[in-house]
Amino acid sequence: MLAPNKIEIVGDFIAIQWADQTEHFLSGEFLRERSPSAENMGEVDILGKRWGGDGPRQFPGVSVMQLTRIGNYAVTFEFSDGHKTGIYSWEYLRRIADSQK
Repeated sequence: MLAPNKIEIVGDFIAIQWADQTEHFLSGEFLRERSPSAENMGEVDILGKRWGGDGPRQFPGVSVMQLTRIGNYAVTFEFSDGHKTGIYSWEYLRRIADSQK
């Protein structure tokens, strides 16, 4: 998956323009609920057992304070509740963006 042409914070949203010109506007709440971090999703050990992670929860009023690109494959977001450990690959970000209603 190619990196988006543009990704930036616009008000309370993350605006993304992909190479195919598709645009998405994702709220901080939406992104925080779907954080791929171990805190949110848990971790799988060598035997396949999942530890921790409550799965998607709601985070009303949470916004994105900062975004940081990681190489050419992902981005991290720092949220207003202090969470900043999820690494959103471009593929994962596109998948959740496309699933948004």
